[in-house]
Amino acid sequence: MDKTTRSLALPAGPRRFGFWLDGKWEGGREIFTRHSPAHDVPVTEIPRCTVEDLNAAVAAARRAFEDRRWSGLSGAERGGVLLRAAEILRARRDEIAYWEVLENGKPISQARAEIEGCIACFETGAGAARLLHGDSFNSLGDKLFGMVLREPVGVVGLITPWNFPFLILCERVPFILASGCTMVVKPSEVTSATTLILAEILAEAGLPAGVYNVVTGSGRVIGQALTEHPDVDMLSFTGSTAVGRSCVHAAADSNFKKLGLELGGKNPIVVFKDADLADAADAAAFGISFNTGQCCVSPSRLIVAREVAEEFETLLAAKMAKIRVGDPLDEATQVGAITTNAQNDTILSYIAKGQAEGARLVTGGDVIDLGAGQYIRPTLFSGVTPEMSIARDEIFGPVLSSFRFDTVEEAIALANDTVYGLAASVWSKDLDTALLATRRIRAGRFWVNTIMAGGPEMPLGGFKQSGWGREAGVYGVEEYTQVKSVHIELGKRNHWIG
Repeated sequence: MDKTTRSLALPAGPRRFGFWLDGKWEGGREIFTRHSPAHDVPVTEIPRCTVEDLNAAVAAARRAFEDRRWSGLSGAERGGVLLRAAEILRARRDEIAYWEVLENGKPISQARAEIEGCIACFETGAGAARLLHGDSFNSLGDKLFGMVLREPVGVVGLITPWNFPFLILCERVPFILASGCTMVVKPSEVTSATTLILAEILAEAGLPAGVYNVVTGSGRVIGQALTEHPDVDMLSFTGSTAVGRSCVHAAADSNFKKLGLELGGKNPIVVFKDADLADAADAAAFGISFNTGQCCVSPSRLIVAREVAEEFETLLAAKMAKIRVGDPLDEATQVGAITTNAQNDTILSYIAKGQAEGARLVTGGDVIDLGAGQYIRPTLFSGVTPEMSIARDEIFGPVLSSFRFDTVEEAIALANDTVYGLAASVWSKDLDTALLATRRIRAGRFWVNTIMAGGPEMPLGGFKQSGWGREAGVYGVEEYTQVKSVHIELGKRNHWIG
């Protein structure tokens, strides 16, 4: 196939969805029409649900939890459903990727790869369902035996963002289900299609009605109501730190529900002088451009040894200039469209701020006119200082700021000079240097001589203002459980009252 031509056509018209409540489709609500950010044509029609719809979904999830139709099954039975879901996902991979591209604007090749990662999440969750266990204490003396049980926390509210609508969903759903919980999901209003498609897949795989519910609509209405709902036992939110902070307040003001938060990042990529510069340059170009930089773990702060900084920036700029920006339905495209108009404006405003505050624009910084959609060329700034806006704020776009350092201690200090602690990448062929930086840089996800690598076996989450808790792997199943200490007395009691 000629990869320089578009391999997929646009839909003849928008696809209409309902919302998913208690195992079936519901409709008849006001409709939101989503236009493709890459093509400016309508692609999906999604219901704007009401708070009453949300209340019905929470009630369905509560019924499904309390009657134990899911939590009462064995881990093997729950794992079987998750494995069947993985098989169906594999069969429907191309369909899901297609609608992900149309609503989000990411390249089709990236979307397909993400679905493969989602399949792995379900397979991992299936194994974790069988491995979830508690503990025992045979050390309390002959008359007392102790057990620690892990029980599902209950009804989980799940709010997902628009940058990775399906991947972030699947980094959570199979692990929540593995724990025995039920859930209500609120996807982003602009990227709801694939979350709704998953409802069909889970039902076909044998998930009981009411265990997975999807309510669509705005964050201000549905998301806020889900966060505040007194019958939701835990909320998992992925998004900005500012909205995460509001989730904390809402949870405290309602029922003190448990929270799992994956929030913002301003992630460092630290390149020491002994690094493989060609490899590091490729990784930095990939990391800041992946998903158009609309990625919470993108390396947006380049911290490079002064001795090699000019050489490295030259290598990096050459790499970034070669990145193929274009129609996301083209197989050859590496960077697609910016997902929302608001985010496009935000990114461009930070590029302007960087120039106004004195940073040197090395490459990129301009928009690309393809006749439709919104595209920004990957951008590198040099001579950035810590007080600049582009150095401190999460831009959430393909904008990389370059700093220089003279000592290892200075590199670590620069890497930690942020309120965030989501991810970091370190490049060095010296084991002592790499391990020192790994131990000292505060970030929940860490890569040495690689970037944005790994799988669902490993936990996801951040330090500092990048969030609370961990997702994926066995840690991600345990996150959705409560720990119960059980004490069993053996033999006859020693009476207190004679």
